[in-house]
Parts: sequence; C-alpha cells; structure tokens
Amino acid sequence: MENESTFVAPEGVYSVTEEHKPTPLAQHTIAAAPILYPTRISTVLVRFSANKSTNSPGLSQLLSGNREKDFKKEKVVAKDRDDGVSVSSSDDPDDGSPDASSTPAPDGPTSTPAIPHEQPSAPFSHSPGGLGKRKTVPRPKHNMRTTSSTFITRLQNADNLSKALQSKHGDTTFLFYNSAKTFVWTEAGTKLKEPLARIYFSAYPTCHDVNLATVSSERIDVIIGFHTGDILWFDPISSRYGRLNKQGRICNSACTAIRWVPDSPNLFLASHADGTIIVYDKEREDGTFVPQEPSSSPPSVFPLDGASSSSSQGEWNPLDSIFVTMPPWHPVTTGGPTLPGSKSEKEKTAKNPVSHWRVSRRSIVDFVFSPDAKFLAAISEDGCLRVIDTVAEQLVDCYASYFGAVTCVAWSPDGRFILTGGQDDLVTIFSPWEQRVIARCQGHSSFVSGVSFDDVRCDGRTYRFGSIGEDNKLILWDFSSGALHRPKLHIAHHQRMSMTSSISLALRRRGESTVYLPPTGTPGGESPLPRYHPAPSRNEVAVVQPVVVKHIGNDMLTDISFLPRGLLTANKLGHIKFWIRPLAVQPRHLRTHSTYRRASQTDAIG
Repeated sequence: MENESTFVAPEGVYSVTEEHKPTPLAQHTIAAAPILYPTRISTVLVRFSANKSTNSPGLSQLLSGNREKDFKKEKVVAKDRDDGVSVSSSDDPDDGSPDASSTPAPDGPTSTPAIPHEQPSAPFSHSPGGLGKRKTVPRPKHNMRTTSSTFITRLQNADNLSKALQSKHGDTTFLFYNSAKTFVWTEAGTKLKEPLARIYFSAYPTCHDVNLATVSSERIDVIIGFHTGDILWFDPISSRYGRLNKQGRICNSACTAIRWVPDSPNLFLASHADGTIIVYDKEREDGTFVPQEPSSSPPSVFPLDGASSSSSQGEWNPLDSIFVTMPPWHPVTTGGPTLPGSKSEKEKTAKNPVSHWRVSRRSIVDFVFSPDAKFLAAISEDGCLRVIDTVAEQLVDCYASYFGAVTCVAWSPDGRFILTGGQDDLVTIFSPWEQRVIARCQGHSSFVSGVSFDDVRCDGRTYRFGSIGEDNKLILWDFSSGALHRPKLHIAHHQRMSMTSSISLALRRRGESTVYLPPTGTPGGESPLPRYHPAPSRNEVAVVQPVVVKHIGNDMLTDISFLPRGLLTANKLGHIKFWIRPLAVQPRHLRTHSTYRRASQTDAIG
C-alpha cells in the first residue's frame, strides 16, 4: 500500500530511505523569506581507493572519466589561467600555480579540427589534453577556514571530516544543495546525522554544478552562482575557494543557472536574469569588460547568425539570433597564429569573460548541454526554448511554448529529445533533429518546476523521465517515439523549418564536425527560412499520459534528480528525500547502445 514514503511504479515500489532537512533555525528563516531562489540539487559519484597511498592522480582521473560516462552527467572542455579575485587573508603558496596556464597555448592551434569555419568555435574547440600535461592541477587560492571575506559568513564542517574522508573506500555519492543563504555538502545513501559541511553566505546561492572532468578522491570542483551575480569556485575537500565576477564586475544580474562545459577542467557557463549567458574560465581573473548593446555592431561584436553587415542595419531579433560580444582576448579577436611555445600579449593577459552571449530580453531560467556538448538548450521567461550551437556561437532554432514562460529543461542521454516544463502545466517533448514538438505530457495542475531523464531506464526506444510541479506532484512518464502517431500537419510544418539548423544538426548526427552556419540572406545563396517555430496547436501533437502520479507533502517541489540507486526530490524549504529503486536495474541503454547507433545512422542517411 502507498503512503507518504512510498509509491508504486510498474517496476515495483519506490520508498524513502533517507531525508535531509535544514536545521530548525534555518527552516524558520527559509519559511519567513520569500521563495525567490529555490533549492537545487547537484550530485557526483566519487570513487575512493582502498589503498590510497598507491593511487596516483592519473589513475584517479581515469576512474573519474569512466564514472562520468556511466552516469551521463554534463562534462567540460579545456582552458587555463589563474583565478582568484577575492580578498582573503590566506594565500597558500603551494596551491596557486601561476605558470599553470602556460600549457594550453601551444595546444590550441594543434588540437582544433582542421575546418576553416570552426575558427569562431575556439573557446569550445580546445581538447582537454592540456590536463594530462600538467604536473599539478591548480586549486582555488583561498582557504575558507581562515578567510576574512565578508561574503562567506561561516563554515561549519563535520567533526573529524578529514579522517572520515581518508577512511572511505569504494563508491560514494556526494550531494550538494542550496537552501536560503546556505550551501550544504552531504552524502547520499548513508543516513548521516549531520552534513559534511554547511557554508553560510551573505548572499543567496541560486545555482551550482560539479565538474565531472576533474573530480577525484582528492578534489571536487564545485561552481556556485549567487543572486548578486557573484560566482564561487569551491573545493569542499580542501575547503578552498576562489571568486569570479566579484561584486558583479562583469555582470551584476542574478545568476539563474550555471554549468561546467562537459569534458573541460576550466570552462563553465553562467546564465543571468538580464538574458545573457557568459562563458567563464575558472582560473582567469575578471577583466574590465562592457558588453556591446545590440543596437550597434562594432567589428568585435558578432550577431549569432553571422550576418554582421545586415544585422547591424536593423534591430536585433532575439527570436532569430543571439548577440555575441567577443572581448579583446577572445580567441577569434586575438589575431594571427602564434609560434608553438610563444604567446601574444593578448593571450598573456586573457581574462574573464571568455565570451558574452545576449540571448533574450527576458531572464534566462536554465540551460543544459547536449551529451556531446556541441549544443545548448536554453529556456527563458519569454516562453522560448532556444537551441544554440556552442561551437559556432550561433542560434540554431527557437521554439515557442504553448503558453507562458518555460521553467525547466533536460536533454535525453542519447541526444535525441529535449524536455521542457512550463507555466502551461505541460511537459513538452521536442526533437531537435526533426525540429518539431513530438508530444505533450498532461498531468500537472500547476506550473512544472523540474524535469529529469532517468538514464537507467532509457534505451533509445523507450524513455523514462520524471517531473515535479508546484502542485506538489511527482510524476513519472514512459515515452516511446514509435508508439506515437505523427501529426497530420507534420509535412506542412516541416517546410517552415530553418535551413541553417537542418544543415548543422544533420552534420552532427552523421558524426561530422559542426560547420559555421551560413548567415541569413547570404548573397548568392538561397535565403533560409526563419529559425523561429511557433507552438503547434493541440490537435497537431500527440499526448502522453502519466505512469505514476505521487503527491509529496505540502510544500512546493523545486528539483528532481535521478541516481543509479533511486531519485532525489527537493522542496522549497530545503527538504531532500531519497527514493530508492525497487530493484537493481541493469541500465538498458548499455545493452542496446550499438543497436540504437545503427538505427540513428540509418535515419541520418535516409
């Protein structure tokens, strides 16, 4: 029988095995404050060696790379330099590595694919090979335990934290979450009485992410965004940190989402409430930077569609392009080639931001990378899902919601589908390859606040995903693209598609490198159709019904995340529940991966 701590799914009974709650004082503080910055969850699996004395850093990085593939987390690309903008009383000489940034300079030109059109992709086209060449990987500069910064008001570590970490062996899942002005580090699946660490800030943490490209038993790189625009690079194992965009020097608008670039040790993206997405390097200092306004286009500014001449004559349209401001140290604007082992003056003084994208006139709510990191799905309060080519820094497609703002987004593990939830109470399934809405999922009676794919139960034919909403419902869905009827108006709708996005995504599906998208209205070529896709009507789109509907508590749910052993839910008070799976399920996508790849290649050729 179901109760508050269980629910029945087709595969069996899910049950709550542990809960993480804020302290009574913190709970009172959260309840009294407006819920402007909901609790978000980040998890990472760390493999501890039974014999740490013989475990080399190279082996730990290798293990973390294997783990990253297993759990399909978002990963990151490479870049270097030294961070640290924060004023602190503790600078350990053994942590800061001033010359660590000397490795990637010769790497850049040689590791980039030999495709002329990929020059605009320089920030994302470096291979992560530079990490292996370093003898030591730089850590954050400042010690959180002894800092004099007023930004960090208190650090509360668990008793004997160092000994507890040293005694661990095997796989451990760490959980990070924000609640009011605190950031919490704990362990999932062990029923700890107290968190491993609780950090109190003078500002509200709004988003965070863990770098799966660098994680090991010796370090965990966490990036945290705040409502002030500040960004904190934090290693909980060493309790060291560095600050970026300090006091909003680059952007003083609230951080709304933050993600490491998959497979990169240094690069990450942060979205802001002013409609921008900014590319940062965690080891660079903040530079003096003023983004260009879309009304004018100097040579260093490139609209997303590449038409610098035609776009400068008219007003920027956020439904058809993004507006890219390239700083003087941007790889595209640094000038001609340099000899191996040497650096130009601009490269020596490269600072943050790496690049600046104006995506919307309204706040960016969230964004996620595609599994290959070549594309990014961004959602905003203007009710649009935008697919952005991160390599070319260009807009591929823009999809309108059925109604209202889009509030959450997820990309399927195989890259075939994008999920969104919104103020229309719907979960919508998009196919970026077919450039259309595949289905809508009806079951919520209020705004959808979180969506996530269950990697364990996705096999390329059927997909399991979950959603949560302000109606306090946790809903599980099973989706099979082959079981859905195609809309009657599909052919007519397809004729309105964007030619530029068809070219880009079709090439990516064949496994080729992304090419530079042709500008709209290019002389001598056919003028492509707009990138904007209005929302189809209800009778054009198939409907998916829920598999499980579970009411959870009385407080608004804010986040959902699937783990190999179960799923996590969070509510606005910072109350986390871990629901364990009924059985140990063999990941279906591992058994059928080769079959799916053959099918997808056939589709691409056809």
